[in-house]
Amino acid sequence: MLILLLAHAALAVAAPALVRWLGPRAFYALAAAPLAAAGWAIVHTGQVVDGGAVESRYSWVGPVGLTLSLRMDALAWLMVLLVGGIGALVLVYCGRYFDPAEPGLGLFAGVFVAFAGTMLGLVVSDDLLLLYVFWELTTVCSYLLIGHSTASRPSRRAALQALVVTTAGGLAMLVGFVMLGVHAGSYRWSQVADALPGGWYLATAVVLILLGALSKSAIFPFSFWLPAAMAAPTPVSAYLHAAAMVKAGVFLVAQLAPAITVSGAPAATTWRVVVFVGGVATMLYGGWVALRQHDLKLLLAYGTVSQLGLLTAVLGAGGRDAAVAGAAMLLAHALFKAALFLVVGVVDRATGTRDLRRLSGLGRRAPALAVAAGLAAASMAGLPPLIGFVGKEAVFASLFDQGLTGRVVLAGVVAGSVLTVAYTLRFLWGAFATKVAGSGVAVAGGAAPGVDRTVVRALLPAPMLLAVTGLVAGLAAPAVDRLLAPYADRFRVTGPVYHLALWHGPGVALGLSVLVLGLGAALFRAGTFGADRGQARTVGGSAGAVYDRLMVAVDRMAVEVTGATQRGSLPFYLGVTLLVLIALVGTVLAVGRPFGEPVELWQAPLHALPVAVLVTAAVFAAQVRQRLTAVILVGITGYAVAGLFLLYGAPDLALTQFLVETVTMVMLVLVLRRLPSHFSERPQRWTRWIRISIGVAVGTAMAAMAYVAVGARNATPISVDFPDLAVSYGGGRNIVNVILVDIRAWDTMGEISVLVAVATGVASLIFRRAQRLHRRGPGEVPSEPPDGGSVWLMAGHTVEAGRRSTMLEVVTRLLFHPIVLLSVYLLFTGHNSPGGGFTGGLVAALALVVRYLAGGRHELAIAAPVNAGAVLGAGLFVAVGTGVGAMVLGGQVLQSAVLDVHLPLVGHIHLVTSTLFDVGVYLIVVGLVLDVLRSLGAEVDRHQDADREAERTKEPV
Repeated sequence: MLILLLAHAALAVAAPALVRWLGPRAFYALAAAPLAAAGWAIVHTGQVVDGGAVESRYSWVGPVGLTLSLRMDALAWLMVLLVGGIGALVLVYCGRYFDPAEPGLGLFAGVFVAFAGTMLGLVVSDDLLLLYVFWELTTVCSYLLIGHSTASRPSRRAALQALVVTTAGGLAMLVGFVMLGVHAGSYRWSQVADALPGGWYLATAVVLILLGALSKSAIFPFSFWLPAAMAAPTPVSAYLHAAAMVKAGVFLVAQLAPAITVSGAPAATTWRVVVFVGGVATMLYGGWVALRQHDLKLLLAYGTVSQLGLLTAVLGAGGRDAAVAGAAMLLAHALFKAALFLVVGVVDRATGTRDLRRLSGLGRRAPALAVAAGLAAASMAGLPPLIGFVGKEAVFASLFDQGLTGRVVLAGVVAGSVLTVAYTLRFLWGAFATKVAGSGVAVAGGAAPGVDRTVVRALLPAPMLLAVTGLVAGLAAPAVDRLLAPYADRFRVTGPVYHLALWHGPGVALGLSVLVLGLGAALFRAGTFGADRGQARTVGGSAGAVYDRLMVAVDRMAVEVTGATQRGSLPFYLGVTLLVLIALVGTVLAVGRPFGEPVELWQAPLHALPVAVLVTAAVFAAQVRQRLTAVILVGITGYAVAGLFLLYGAPDLALTQFLVETVTMVMLVLVLRRLPSHFSERPQRWTRWIRISIGVAVGTAMAAMAYVAVGARNATPISVDFPDLAVSYGGGRNIVNVILVDIRAWDTMGEISVLVAVATGVASLIFRRAQRLHRRGPGEVPSEPPDGGSVWLMAGHTVEAGRRSTMLEVVTRLLFHPIVLLSVYLLFTGHNSPGGGFTGGLVAALALVVRYLAGGRHELAIAAPVNAGAVLGAGLFVAVGTGVGAMVLGGQVLQSAVLDVHLPLVGHIHLVTSTLFDVGVYLIVVGLVLDVLRSLGAEVDRHQDADREAERTKEPV
């Protein structure tokens, strides 16, 4: 089965190229995939008829328990035959239906084959989550096929309508699946069916699942989307809306019915109420509206809605006889409705119209087409010896034997069947009859259109084959019964069983069949040859109008919500986010009260000192008006946190926090140079107090969350094994560093990739010209002394005297290289002592920061005469190369190796290959800070110099 799915996927990908190469003839090759699926089902017929199933399982997403569990039982076997066989015929039909110049034909072909594959996956899925995946894939493919004519507004609207309705139902269905899977401990339906919950839990899950099934199969009140979808090309209607997609909901109802209908109240009662009421209402509504249509395709569309209602009611009824009747009608409907849609496609292409008021005499001019349509229509109306008659009699008999409830439903089904006969006759008369003046329905628009017999001959084989198959199936009713019996046998048998046959003798079913045919013919006669009242306003139109009003309301609500919330105010966005956090966390903590032992505020009085500093700095930071003062106070809170790390025995974290806080403060100061020195008068004092209150509440909530999370731990932390793993697995005694570069190296790889992306983004936002900063630009001060010689303090030639600090320049020059050497030392000793690539990189970066602060951008260019992007790229290359190198040498990606060697005069050398990964981290940190210095610092300096130069010369910048 997996090979068949992959074959569909491969042909779907290749379809656009095949269509460009072969034109519409490519459809013949593409038909091989669904034909292979039908052939595969035929090969396994014996195994399925004997009550067995074809199963296969493949591991997919292990952590969530999602497996490719595929299973073909009797019901799935029938659906595979329909999906594959009719799909192949429709694709062959497309080869002659479409013009080579049809826009987007390659994409259409690919999506069509993909749809056939996803429908195949849906019907053979034994895993509920996998079924949902294929379910939504069919929705997406249907959306693309319905909206094939992208220039047509009705096509686009119909596609969106189908997408919204079926996706909303699918999401509800997913919730129901999850409820069943969680209770059963498995999502395999073959296991879930044996472990169903009880009570209202199951009833709720049933309602949610039925929402998905009924919306997919256009059952009332979701019926309006299906007729609108007739904006799609006719082959799409023949396949998706007669034989495939809309059968997905009916298939799901049939698949669940054996387990749900015997589950007991309230679930079984809820199930029957929904399927009976929805099914019968849909059958009556669709049949009545079909009688009012002038477009042959719309007539069949509403007829499809009606028949889907019948299938839902019968297959959801429960019981062995109803199951075999529903399966027979499922087969009959696919055959006759696909054939009739293809006939409409022939009529449309041969005459240029589908309006039955314009058609006249087509039966006389295309008799073979009329024969095909007549056979299919006779099956739809329930005339012997077609399979539709066999299935309809079985439906009547099975419902009559189900007591009072079944007979009430039977009355609705009989009324719907009368409508079916009437609109069937209307279809045949409208498409093929010769209409004469004076009948009250004279041909609209003048003479009847001509007929292109070449088109008829080219397109006739597919509908004729389907119609004849319906005849053969009816004549071979006992054989069909044996094929469908394994599915029906899944229901509990309490008495004599019903068997499909062409003749059961006189009885209730035969009498009802005769009554239906007579009343249907009378209704057609009365409705057709009276005054032509035009197309009536329908419940479907009302439902569509309700959908339109809902969508308008959603759009309006989106506009209002956007206007109220997207105000361009960062404080407002942050405030709303934090208030939601406070509300959710506070509610959970207040209701759950998950607090255990009293909170231990500190282990020693000294631990309170950094906390006091942190709180004091935070309070003053919220009150000050100067931006620089606020930045310094916020930095102090960071230093206080670093002090806590140090007091609690985490020197690595403390050192890193100190360095990060320092670099962050420098970056913020660089940004502040382009902002006013003071905050604005806003926010007002009361607003500031609101913000302070929000901050205190968020801090309290997060502290409570952290306390509860730590206190709720009942499993042994994985970190208890890290000290041993750090030495034995990572070859180092610094646990923090070994975690970063070895045990959790994949996390670090992702983080440094983000750093590279951030650095690139910051630089791209700041720079307005692609030029190196140490090159001379407009209004830029030269970076070399006037005499061309070398100098020790560059600022003497590049910085104004009033802005220099000679003492700072000298101290910086003296300490720069020792600091860089210290950073290298921290890099290489970090595997066993506090340090590492990140810490060493921050130290080197701070050395560059000091050089920049002392001498400006030209001093920075001399200190680091390299491109920051090249440093970033080199660091990422080294880090990735280390991981790939381990794989090339036969290990796993990022796997470390320990090398211990003894060199003369040097001594013992302990080298771990993950140190190379740390070198990459070091380079990325240096490159990041260098990039930020040159963008937020040096580039801003250049702009300021240009502004001052322009002021002096009175020239615009």
